[in-house]
Amino acid sequence: MAWRLNHSQFEKQKGSGNKKALRRLVRSGRVPGVLAYAGGSPVGWCSVAPRPEFSFLERSRVLAPVDERPVWSVTCLFVARPFRRRGLSVKLLKAAVTLVRRQGGRIVEGYPVEVKRGALPDVFAWTGLAAAYRRAGFREAARRSATRPIMRYSIGGRRGKSRKRRGVPRLTR
Repeated sequence: MAWRLNHSQFEKQKGSGNKKALRRLVRSGRVPGVLAYAGGSPVGWCSVAPRPEFSFLERSRVLAPVDERPVWSVTCLFVARPFRRRGLSVKLLKAAVTLVRRQGGRIVEGYPVEVKRGALPDVFAWTGLAAAYRRAGFREAARRSATRPIMRYSIGGRRGKSRKRRGVPRLTR
């Protein structure tokens, strides 16, 4: 919920308040992202929604819009520790693209971290790593910071327009 709310509102309802806000969002019928499951338990999460739903993006100079085209934004990518380094981030990103395609969207945009030297502590990689986005077919659209590219996936062809099913892609292992 951090990118959906202003900072003071997020801090005010930190913890259970933000969990309740996410539950309300899900119950409203809007799909806030995709989940990956292993053995019936969730092990991965990718938050994706139309960019205007993320007020944080409206305040960011580094992540300001690339152009006037409507985009869906990936703002969070999480994989449980035992399932990391197995390609699950790439699968989540591909599932996010599928969700956006089914909702009629044409561009999916993400704001990953570009690791410059050594390893990045997991806590700083919550928007995903640029390498995973590249493996999922995203391309760099802009870079206003050395470590924060804006990556895009363009959904082309008639498939992107004609398939407007409301279903959510489900990843399982």
